[in-house]
Amino acid sequence: MNRKSLFAKPEARFLVLYLLILVSSFTIIALKPVDETFVAPYTATVAKVSGEILRVLGEEMTIDGCLLRSPKFAVTIYNGCNGLITSIIFLAGVLAFPARPVAKIIGVIGGLLTIQVINLVRILSLYYVGVFRPEWFNASHIVVWQSIVILSGVALWVFWATRFASPNPSPHGKSGS
Repeated sequence: MNRKSLFAKPEARFLVLYLLILVSSFTIIALKPVDETFVAPYTATVAKVSGEILRVLGEEMTIDGCLLRSPKFAVTIYNGCNGLITSIIFLAGVLAFPARPVAKIIGVIGGLLTIQVINLVRILSLYYVGVFRPEWFNASHIVVWQSIVILSGVALWVFWATRFASPNPSPHGKSGS
């Protein structure tokens, strides 16, 4: 099979475009100016929102940049803990997938908001794990919640792709292939 016929296949186009968006995005957020002007403030915002929610839940919380501290426990939100990586993986899938622009807008907005809600639940639960079961914190953080957040991003993409981005039916009543 020659290269031209390989890229004629929608699956190959999707995969190449997905990988290009993914690699480009990860490269861009790794650049120091982007980290300083976008990623670090974004991470601080995630920490602030998390800290404010914990305050509403009755915790005596001090928020200092990306550090959340109470008399019970302290946690720092780092770049890998801000939901951005999962958001990029999800976003690359939506943008690379052949779908109508409206479906892509639904996917981007709905998916990114959902990923951030899941990530906030993650941060809040990890705080409480640290308060009540500090010996479980590392396993909860690294094994359980990293897996849940990444798998949630993939599940959201599958849901979006099957629910909102399905191909238009052909005039004969059958789905396009």
